[in-house]
This record gives sequence, C-alpha cells and structure tokens, in this order.
Amino acid sequence: QVQLVESGGGLVQPGGSLRLSCRASTSTLNYYAIGWFRQAPGKEREGVSCISRGDGSKYYSDSVKGRFTISRDNAKNTVYLQMNSLKPEDTAVYYCATDRTSVCGSKWYVYRVYDYWGQGTQVTVSS
Repeated sequence: QVQLVESGGGLVQPGGSLRLSCRASTSTLNYYAIGWFRQAPGKEREGVSCISRGDGSKYYSDSVKGRFTISRDNAKNTVYLQMNSLKPEDTAVYYCATDRTSVCGSKWYVYRVYDYWGQGTQVTVSS
C-alpha cells in the first residue's frame, strides 16, 4: 500500500508561484516514478509532469513546459512541483500518483496508468 499526500496549494495571482509537495509515509516513494496530474471542473484529469527514479528523468506537458519544474528529495520522501508564471488556466485540483514502476513510461500522461493517488490539493490562479 502506497499512501501519498499532497500539500502546498492555494490562491495565487496570475504570474505568481507555488510549490506543491507530494509526500509518502515511507521511503517507498523513492523507488517509484511519480506523476503530477490536474483536474479542472468539467475536464478530464490531465498529466502535467513525471519524474523517474534514479537519474530522475523528467517529462512535462506542453502546457507547462518552461514554467513548471519537477524534482525529488529522497531524504524527505518527497516529490515537488515548482510552478512559476502561473496562469488562470492552471486552476485545478492537483494530484500526485504512482503506478509503482521506477520509470515514467511512454503513457506517463494517461491517468488510467496509475493506481495510487493522493487526495489532491487545490490551486486557484486569480486576481
């Protein structure tokens, strides 16, 4: 059983920044690739980013490339999503997830691939 907990969401003005955290209760997080997803009201869950174990290969959706950065701190069992230059269209509930593999697969952006999810954290970008 993998338990993931997201934190760091909130209300921010356009152009602002937030850092989301995804923490596991045990060091098991360090063995797995971790994906970040988001879901806006009325929309399907969308893959945002993924980081592999080990060399930490990273992937981003086109909509966030250049603005968001994914990283991991194995000593803290935590994966981060640094979000800069936020836009109103980034407003969504953000989730971290894993399919308990060690690398981000070719379908890393497909939510059905993942079987363990956190509860989500709300990000609202508004003036």
